[in-house]
Amino acid sequence: MSSYVIRSVRADEWPAAKELRLAALRDPVAHLAFLETYEAAAAKPDSYWQERTASSAEGAEAAQQIIAEGPDGRWVGTLTVLVEEPGTKDWAGFPIERKQTHLVAVFVLPEERGSGLTEVLFDAALEWSWACGAERVRLIVHEENERAQRFYRKVGFVPSGVTVPLTGHSEERELEFVLERD
Repeated sequence: MSSYVIRSVRADEWPAAKELRLAALRDPVAHLAFLETYEAAAAKPDSYWQERTASSAEGAEAAQQIIAEGPDGRWVGTLTVLVEEPGTKDWAGFPIERKQTHLVAVFVLPEERGSGLTEVLFDAALEWSWACGAERVRLIVHEENERAQRFYRKVGFVPSGVTVPLTGHSEERELEFVLERD
């Protein structure tokens, strides 16, 4: 892992952020992991990608996109940490009761999986979460995405019992996993 650089993105790196997001949406399990299709994302203008990257770039307070950069400079993994404040509602309309972060858009290139890179990305996300005062970290995972669920359990997350129905897919649900601050 020492040959990888784990860091937050910079606003001017939106082309690389776009490229990695589109690669994630081409993954065979993207339909279980992301609430967006490749076609919809690819059709968005550059201004969308510029704004998206700037809002989660180094120094942003409400979100942070963390990437793994290989020795050749190529981005090989990413995740984004969203800050959720008490008294607000999350993307599904559930009330936020305490300061927490929400991990989204977790992706590592297939050829890098199993190397420990995802654990390193999660360590960076947890470090950032605790530093910004989060009391817990959560993520939402499709009930059929067993690979992701195994990994989340391995790094200490547990199901909270909260389920979120997928809009337009009444038979499908997503499960909330949480990690409480020690």
